[in-house]
Amino acid sequence: MVLWFCTCCGNLLKFVQHPEGNRFACPTCPYIYKIKKPIRRRTYFEGPARETVIVDTESKWMGVDSTDERCPKCSHPRAFFRQVQIRSGDEPMTQIYRCCNHECAHTWRID
Repeated sequence: MVLWFCTCCGNLLKFVQHPEGNRFACPTCPYIYKIKKPIRRRTYFEGPARETVIVDTESKWMGVDSTDERCPKCSHPRAFFRQVQIRSGDEPMTQIYRCCNHECAHTWRID
């Protein structure tokens, strides 16, 4: 969609059907732009078709705090935790835990 603006006052021009030919007219001043040929404009996106997202799960857990939360898989008494906004902004944050036992490294969440 292309927007045309008045060269005199800068207002948005309105499309008007007229017996002498279609035109764009300014609603506040007498400026008129007569349409002489069909207006067609195409814009092609030249960027990558899809952005590749690489998720490095180990780097997400670097430098996070730990708390007294028992792992449901191996019963280790401590777990790392993060808070993530998964749903919309008016919903509460989701707490994600990861077992501090590096051999287990089980990940779970509490909504």
